[in-house]
Amino acid sequence: MSPSVKITRATAREILDSRGNPTVEADIFVERHEVEYLGRASVPSGASTGAFEAAELRDGGERYNGLGVLRAVGNIREIASAITGLDARDQTLIDMKLIELDGTPNKSRLGANAILAVSIACARACAEALGIPLYKHLGGAFARSLPVPMMNVINGGRHADNALDLQEFMIVPSGAPSFPEGVRMCAEVYRALKNLLKEKGLSTSVGDEGGFAPEISTPDDALALLVESIERAGYKPGTDVSLAIDAAASELYDNNIYVFPGESKSAGKQISRSSGEMVAEWERLAAKHPIISIEDGLAEEDWDGWRLLTERLGEKLHLVGDDLFATNPERLSRGIKEKCANALLVKPNQIGTLTEAFAAASLARKHGMATVISHRSGETEDTFIADMAVAANAEYIKAGAPCRVDRTSKYNRLLRIYEELGAAH
Repeated sequence: MSPSVKITRATAREILDSRGNPTVEADIFVERHEVEYLGRASVPSGASTGAFEAAELRDGGERYNGLGVLRAVGNIREIASAITGLDARDQTLIDMKLIELDGTPNKSRLGANAILAVSIACARACAEALGIPLYKHLGGAFARSLPVPMMNVINGGRHADNALDLQEFMIVPSGAPSFPEGVRMCAEVYRALKNLLKEKGLSTSVGDEGGFAPEISTPDDALALLVESIERAGYKPGTDVSLAIDAAASELYDNNIYVFPGESKSAGKQISRSSGEMVAEWERLAAKHPIISIEDGLAEEDWDGWRLLTERLGEKLHLVGDDLFATNPERLSRGIKEKCANALLVKPNQIGTLTEAFAAASLARKHGMATVISHRSGETEDTFIADMAVAANAEYIKAGAPCRVDRTSKYNRLLRIYEELGAAH
């Protein structure tokens, strides 16, 4: 048996994410052949968060407006004592130890932000010690498939200050022959969109994920802009480049009704829809525009609505569960049983450990569901999700627009992985 990769010590610190808010960064040190190796990881944070996500630990008080993470950083000292001496090659053992040490259903004692930073840093340290890429350490010999990017190029909802109710409008290079070509196509459409917005006198300021945040108020407005931009870039909508939406519908759900304040302002009257009317609206949009994916088209507890949506559009589109599943194998199992959604969004910080995140992705794949590995709106320069997408053989990755280093770093990491794997991928 090869020498162990022994965890020797851990440190942590408070750093800033892409919104200027504090987040946790952990360093895990391991030893192999009497040589020490470092694994470092920082964790993101979402603005639009589901009710069933693992709990971030924030300090409260006045410092950083209550968003400090010094308590979570301090908890890593306790975590270090519990994992020192463990073999970093056994990720499941490490993560189960973290879950046991926390002892709460949602990781609220130690904080999912502290736990995930350690979980990822252990994996990265082990990969360094073994001298192999992180994606290969996590996924083994079968980690050879690159995802298709879903780039959020128009922002709304909680990600922007405009009147657009739906949160993300994405371009997907569905006809690209390779990952680098897909990135190039998206970057060219993004540039065309910027020029189009300028021509129309609309803002080219960007939202949290690098997408533009023009002052528009209806999904038809946003989708029409994207179709024209695709054409201006020299591509065919729906063939070369398709569209995707993240509705973040839980943010619009109130007393079993979906309320649209932005559309209401534009129309001069309140726009609200029942679950059935929401499904009909998605059917209308999908028939009118080249949409291939709708994420969180209904709220996280609207199971009846999700069943109807999946029945109506499940054979035509990816219906992606984000808040619905919260990267939680238990909620995903319910969705599979009740035939709700046909794709899973994977956000490691929703669940808190790599073992649980990969378990959810594996369960989805077992049942024929597509997987989408996702960033958060508050990101860091950490590129972990790029390696995870390859390790999990995910169909798609969401990392934001081709703009801002916190977003492009993920795509650039995948471009390097593409080179390592060879041009066939």
